[in-house]
Amino acid sequence: MEQYIIKGGKPLSGEVTISGYKNAALGIIAAAVMTDETVIINNVPKVKDIELLLKAIEDIGAKVEYSKNSVKINGSNISSVSVDFDYIRKIRASYYLLGALLGKYNNAAVALPGGCNIGSRPIDQHIKGFEALGSEVKIEHGLIKANTDQLTGAHIYFDGSSVGATINTMLAACLAEGQTTLENAAKEPHVVDVANFLNSMGANIKGAGTDVIRIKGVSKLHGSEYSIIPDQIEAGTFMFAAAASKGDVLIKNVIPKHLEAFTAKLLEIGAEVEEFDDAIRVKASGRLGNTHVKTLVYPGFLTDMQPQMTTLLAVSKGTSIVTESIFENRFKYVDELSRMGASIKVESNTAIIDGVERLTGAAVSAPDLRAGAALVIAGLMAEGFTTVENVEYIERGYEFFEYKMQQLGADIVKVDSEDTKAIKKFKLKVG
Repeated sequence: MEQYIIKGGKPLSGEVTISGYKNAALGIIAAAVMTDETVIINNVPKVKDIELLLKAIEDIGAKVEYSKNSVKINGSNISSVSVDFDYIRKIRASYYLLGALLGKYNNAAVALPGGCNIGSRPIDQHIKGFEALGSEVKIEHGLIKANTDQLTGAHIYFDGSSVGATINTMLAACLAEGQTTLENAAKEPHVVDVANFLNSMGANIKGAGTDVIRIKGVSKLHGSEYSIIPDQIEAGTFMFAAAASKGDVLIKNVIPKHLEAFTAKLLEIGAEVEEFDDAIRVKASGRLGNTHVKTLVYPGFLTDMQPQMTTLLAVSKGTSIVTESIFENRFKYVDELSRMGASIKVESNTAIIDGVERLTGAAVSAPDLRAGAALVIAGLMAEGFTTVENVEYIERGYEFFEYKMQQLGADIVKVDSEDTKAIKKFKLKVG
C-alpha cells in the first residue's frame, strides 16, 4: 500500500499549474459517447476516476485513445447499454453514463455509484428528471435501469440544487423531442462546462450557470474538439496549502472568478491574495486569524474545500466555526487532525476549532479524497514527519499531487509502506 511521507515546516514557494477539472471531465467524457462521430477532449487530468470511466466506455464498445492530457473518443460501435463492472462502482460519476446512454439509445443500465463515503448522496432527483422526460426507471440487482420509446421535453423543478441531477438530466434532454426547462438547476462551473461541450456538439442549451436551463432537443449530435476548464478545487487546495505553509505561490491556469469564495476567506483571515487574468498568487506570514465558514452550493463556499479550510484554521489564532450544510459525514478526518495536536470539537454538522500554535507529525489515514489533501496540508504545517495512508483516495482527484508539491519545495515522497529502505532514505535526506 502506498503512502505519503511529509517533513513539515517548509514554506511552499514558486509556481504551480492547475490541471483540468476532474468533475467537468467526467460529465464531458460521458457526453462524448452520445455521437457516432469522433470527439477530442483536451486538458483531461490523469487521475484514477477518469481512467475508470474511460475503461467503462471502452468496455461497452467505444474507441478510446488517451495520450498525455488529450482523449479521442468514438462511440459509433457501442454494443451494450449496460455498464455493470465492479470497478465502475467505485466512482460517483458513473451515473452520467445513464443520462448519456438513455439520451442516445432510449435505454440504459448502470451500476449504482460509489465514490467517497462522505454522507448520503441520493439519486432521487436524477430519477425525477428521467421520469419527467418519459422514461421508466427502476433499481434492480444493483443497477439503475432506464428505458423509453421516446424521450420528450418537460418542465422539471429540482427539489434541491444538485450538480449530478442537473448534468444527468441535461444529457438526456439534449436528444429528447421538444423543449426541456430545468428549474432550481445547479450553477457550478462544471455544469456550464458540460453544457458548453454539448453545445459544441450541436446541442441547444441556454442558461447554464443560472438556476434555469432551457434545452431544445436536437435529432443528433456531431463530433467536436473541446478543452476542459481548470480545476477550481485543485486550485483552492494549493491556495490553502500556500497560506498554511506560510509560503508564496503563484497558481497558474485558473479562472479567478471560480475561486472568489476561497479568496474572500483567505483575505478575511489575513493572507495576501493577488489576482491576474488566469492566475492567482497567495502569500502568508505569521499566524492567520479566525473566521466562520458555512458550506453552500456554488457560488458559496464549496463543501469540497471544507477539510482544507478547517485544517488551515486548526493553527490560526482564536476560535473558528465551520458548518457543513451539504454532507453529514464530512468531518471524519477531524480525528486524524487530533492525532497531530489539533483542538477541534464536532457537534452535529459544526466543527468548533480552537487554533493551536503548531501541529506535530503523526501517522494518519485519508478517509476520502478532499480530506486526504487536507491531511497533506496538515503535514506541511506540522513539526516532524507525517505519514498519510490511503493515498489512492487523493489520486482519484489530483493529478501528480506529490510531484506538484515537490516542485513548490515541499519535502514529500510517495513510497510503498513496506519499502523500509526508501522510507529511511527519505528521512535521512530531509533530516
